[in-house]
Amino acid sequence: MAFLKSSRYYGLPTSTETTRDGRTVTAVTLRVPPEIDGEPVTVQEDERLDLIAQRSYKDATRFWRIADANRELDARRLAKPGRRIAVPRNPS
Repeated sequence: MAFLKSSRYYGLPTSTETTRDGRTVTAVTLRVPPEIDGEPVTVQEDERLDLIAQRSYKDATRFWRIADANRELDARRLAKPGRRIAVPRNPS
């Protein structure tokens, strides 16, 4: 299993399991997002994390850094209008 270097899953350990029907499945082990300080932002109507990342970092693929800063595994849950979220200042 190969991920791009810009992926949140790049370099993480994997686990290989065999299903009941004999298939082999490889998965990334669960990762705990790091604590990150961020600029508080209120999500606007029709806004998505990729749009916020594009506006903040000039790179929409960095949306997952916003999810990490808010310790959210499902990034879609963060894009609710009116919700206050943290947008990292330095998304290295």
